Amino acid sequence: MREASFVKKNKERWQLFEDVLAKSKEISPDRLSDLYIEITDDLSYAKTFYPNSNTAVYLNSIASNAHQKIYKTKKEGNNRIVLFFKTEFPLAFYHHQKQLAISFIVFVFFAIVGAYSASVDSDFVRLILGDGYVNMTLENIENRDPMAVYKQANELNMFISITINNIKVAMYAFLMGILLSVGTIFIMMRNGVMLGSFLYFFYDNGMLWESSRTIWIHGTIEISVIVIAGCAGIVLGNGILFPGTYTRLESFKRSIKDGLKIMVSTIPFFIVAGFLEGFVTRHTDMPDWLAILIIVLSLSIIIYYYVIYPRVVIERQKK
Repeated sequence: MREASFVKKNKERWQLFEDVLAKSKEISPDRLSDLYIEITDDLSYAKTFYPNSNTAVYLNSIASNAHQKIYKTKKEGNNRIVLFFKTEFPLAFYHHQKQLAISFIVFVFFAIVGAYSASVDSDFVRLILGDGYVNMTLENIENRDPMAVYKQANELNMFISITINNIKVAMYAFLMGILLSVGTIFIMMRNGVMLGSFLYFFYDNGMLWESSRTIWIHGTIEISVIVIAGCAGIVLGNGILFPGTYTRLESFKRSIKDGLKIMVSTIPFFIVAGFLEGFVTRHTDMPDWLAILIIVLSLSIIIYYYVIYPRVVIERQKK
């Protein structure tokens, strides 16, 4: 390849790298690492075919600057977590909005299926939720305290056990994606049917509002991040099914990495959901306006961080 053609083919990427080094643009550490590898490859090529040329000198200069920047970034460990949630994860998650939509649609569809099944078969709720839970809740309804189940355990114990259990469910939904996404869809189906039959059970007993204003205090975040974990599982499965220009193994590795990033992003939300269920949901006598405020605020945070904010970060990168 002639030197002029080589420069023309790659100059746009080199310019991006210079912009990043000059801090006029921000990119994720992973993308920075990829660019650095590409630049060093270009430098090796230039030294081989255009030794002592201006192109080789130029590439050597920006490769040296990049090495210093990456080394410095590794030393700044205290800012790594902030950088992950502020920039790195939103940049990566922007490219998985389709998988998030699929996970959400599957979950909602099977929630509707669960509610409909409960409406046509009186035994369906017992099949899904179990006789013990149904009998206990019917007894609580008779005692005019339908949400008493949230008051039975110690606050701290409930917070810890619920948080750990929810993270386990989410990780299971993610890891089942290795079964070509079918496993994850099954988990979304099971949880969706359970939620739909649960809500219909309270509706059938005239307690839909009372139950909803209570369970969605923690359930808004809890259910949302389970759907997001489903997204991570679909990302994992798609990495195997649709490798694109990568080898299937390389695509699988990248999908695991992306899926794990999604799962890490959910941990703070699961902690918040566990805290709400352990310490707040039990206060069933709280004013309706306060319960609604918590629910709306929780939903707004989830939608902003996972749907709106990634677009904001991407637009910021384009400027």
